[in-house]
Amino acid sequence: MTNDIGRFSSRDTEAPADAPAQEQKPAELVYGSAEQFLHEQLLPTYVRDVDDRAAKWCIEWYYHPEAVTRVEALWRAWEHLRLDGATGISVWFKDHTDHHMNVLLDPRGPFYKCDMQKHRDPEHLEPKKAPEGWFPDVRTQGN
Repeated sequence: MTNDIGRFSSRDTEAPADAPAQEQKPAELVYGSAEQFLHEQLLPTYVRDVDDRAAKWCIEWYYHPEAVTRVEALWRAWEHLRLDGATGISVWFKDHTDHHMNVLLDPRGPFYKCDMQKHRDPEHLEPKKAPEGWFPDVRTQGN
């Protein structure tokens, strides 16, 4: 388990903070994937009762694109904010973790159809496309 607060430290940069930007090398990632981050940092740190009523999780979370994207976002934010030894951990919890985990664990969230023993594919609504010209491609206007 690597949920120690010491992981959030500006000592992980490879050049002094006052060195010119071209001399600073980006810090190496602590975790090699979102899945590794989830199992070794996020879940051991962000402990909640998951009872299928107040909070839901799917044991096959990786089949849910929204969950994968949110875990990836949490991992990337953690890797960046861990370098801020002053307020990085607070910012990560306040601005990232609490928000994304509340969405992920919400009983009506991405794991709505699943239960603690089985993954179930969500029913996808395929909305119709708007009539041609209603939403012009702004990348091609004014060129």
